[in-house]
Amino acid sequence: MEKALLHLVERLQKAFGSRLVSVVLYGSAAAGDYDPKFSDLNVLCVLAEITPRELSHGEDLFRWWRERGNPSPLLMTEAELASCADCFAIEFADIRRYHRLLYGKDVVSSLVVDGRYYRAQVEHDLRAKLLRLRQKAVAACSDPDLLRRLLADSVSTFCVLFRHALALQGVDPPLARRDVIQRARQQFAIDPLPFERLLDLRQERLKPREVDPHALLAPYLAGISAVIDAVDRLEKT
Repeated sequence: MEKALLHLVERLQKAFGSRLVSVVLYGSAAAGDYDPKFSDLNVLCVLAEITPRELSHGEDLFRWWRERGNPSPLLMTEAELASCADCFAIEFADIRRYHRLLYGKDVVSSLVVDGRYYRAQVEHDLRAKLLRLRQKAVAACSDPDLLRRLLADSVSTFCVLFRHALALQGVDPPLARRDVIQRARQQFAIDPLPFERLLDLRQERLKPREVDPHALLAPYLAGISAVIDAVDRLEKT
């Protein structure tokens, strides 16, 4: 990981020169939860300006980075970064909380995320993911393998959103998914079992035949709804 990041920074410097303001690692790798099998190396690249020239200069570099299994760096100007935290409150709350400066100016630590936008986006994303899950479950109920994959694919996203729901409650949220579920059990009175079994399935601690998706579906949906209700109530307090 370290060698790849060092090589990336060197290539960014070569591509953008003095226009490169900052390079920031964020996500699981910055938070100490990096798993080479499941995690990406997420990088924020801040430039003085972004014109077609910068896009052209980054083309080969970004292709090289994607070919190594990583998402393209998030490309922003310093002015954009300062002005868009309200639009991407969840994302920038996470970046501010868990980041590592790889090069240049620390443009992240001073970011301000408005709590109103943060709460609204957490509720929006929870509701949107739940609605989407229901839509897909309708077509998967008669197929246990499909339903099992659907639930397993969704659990990591809900763990992330539960972590933000805990932060909104004034709880210092843990990073590890299983710790998040246990804190959510304490804070929101959810049943942790479906979430834990789906995490076990994703991490290959359980075989698919050991997980009955139909038995998990009701408490899984109920747990998500309980967290949504708690976040919704914050607007009224």
